[in-house]
Amino acid sequence: MLVILVSFAFGFGLALTRVGLPPMVGFLVAGFIYNMAGLDKPEGLGLVADLGITLLLFSIGLKLDLRGLLKAEIWVSATAQVLITTAFMCGVLLLGQKLFPIPLMDMSLQTTLVLGFALAFSSTVFAVKVLEEKGDLTAFYGRMSIGILIMQDLFAVLFLSASEGKAPGVWALSVLALPLLRPILFRLLDMAGRGELFILCGLFLALGVGAEGFALVGLKPDLGALVVGVLIAGHRRASELSKALFGFKELMLVGFFLSIGMRGLPTWEMLMAALLLCLVLPMKTGITHFIVNLFGLRARTSLFASLSLTNYSEFGLIVAAIAAAQGILSADWLLVMAMTISISFAVSAPLSTNSELLYRRMFTWLGLFERKVIHPHDAPIDLGSARAVVMGMGRIGSGAYDELRKMYGEDICGVEHAPERVDFNRGQGRNVILGDACDTEFWLKLRKDVYLELVILAMPNHQGNMYAAQQLRNFNFVCQVAAIARYPEEVQELSAIGVCTAYNMYEQAGAGLVRTALEGCRLPGAS
Repeated sequence: MLVILVSFAFGFGLALTRVGLPPMVGFLVAGFIYNMAGLDKPEGLGLVADLGITLLLFSIGLKLDLRGLLKAEIWVSATAQVLITTAFMCGVLLLGQKLFPIPLMDMSLQTTLVLGFALAFSSTVFAVKVLEEKGDLTAFYGRMSIGILIMQDLFAVLFLSASEGKAPGVWALSVLALPLLRPILFRLLDMAGRGELFILCGLFLALGVGAEGFALVGLKPDLGALVVGVLIAGHRRASELSKALFGFKELMLVGFFLSIGMRGLPTWEMLMAALLLCLVLPMKTGITHFIVNLFGLRARTSLFASLSLTNYSEFGLIVAAIAAAQGILSADWLLVMAMTISISFAVSAPLSTNSELLYRRMFTWLGLFERKVIHPHDAPIDLGSARAVVMGMGRIGSGAYDELRKMYGEDICGVEHAPERVDFNRGQGRNVILGDACDTEFWLKLRKDVYLELVILAMPNHQGNMYAAQQLRNFNFVCQVAAIARYPEEVQELSAIGVCTAYNMYEQAGAGLVRTALEGCRLPGAS
């Protein structure tokens, strides 16, 4: 049975990714089809699903930047969005009870509140994958979207921790001493090295120290995994650990989505309920847009952040599953939630992919809602009279900047969209300004400087470099353009749109190493 289930998961997951949907939608469908076929549920699937949720919370803890979450545009936006959207969704459900007096809609006020709460969330997994593909994870709107999503996840975790319905014992107070273990946890990470031992160290911290430790004192195990993740989030290898556990966590979560599909068979009434809930997604987007716009974000930023949250969340499904286990929610609504989330991904995917096109079509109308005071991280910029510009001030960009400074002196400028990198480069004495070269507004408001001679496109995302190169051509900048690339086909694409030099990082790294060696050493036969 396990082989059949894995085959179903792979087959449907692969099929759904071919049409632009996340594989998790395929896993939900696979669970439905497996159940419809009358096959037995494999033993241990529930344990795998629980492990997936625990590791998901541990991974969220590893990424938490508590200082970033304390910014008003993050915690106020997230709190207001959850409260207002929960109230709106509860209103939609109550209206549905009046319009459709069927058994599925026969639920208590407590059930309505839990459902409204679950429907208020947006998918962190979906948003992260979309932002990664667009290269916008560190863009201002991307960081704001992820911050709001993490706050939503924290609200969900609070629900999970309270779902036991019993007060913790006196031993629960011992978790207050966990910060004292932080040096020990850091030491374990340092000693683990790399490879399989490093992954096992992460599993031990998440499952052994976090989940099992909290269970021993009568607290929710999942909450323990999150807390331990937060404790070690400041370690220099926290990001590396998150990446190392990513595949393992994703594999375990497959079990969760499959198990949801096996809860029962969907009916036409359930499908209609899911479709109707997806019809109100534009209202959910409008609520988010209204809230984030209050913080002085430009029209483009507000729209992109809102579109990133235009879906329902797998975390909402977890909340619904916990509520169903507590008897608050019927198993039928768990299936409705699974279908609602799947359909919402199908709606959200093309919106996120074509967000730039939507913005251009709605530019005039959206501009009416912009506030007069612009958020400092979202304000338009001016390159001044620089003769050379480096767009993307990571390691490659900063190295290029230092080389160009030997030729251009102070007539050089760097552009970077990540505030922390801007601060770092300024601390190194470089002239770097905050700006997003992938932002249409950046190019619309950029002064066409006649002194500009050279532009280096050193952004890590190929599509970002392509877009910037196209904008340089569209706005008739007369200058030389060079860009980095990773693969031969990327070099060809850049050359086709007029980039004079496309540097293949992988192919030319060896040549660069030899030149450095010849300059630093006197080798036999070297001239």
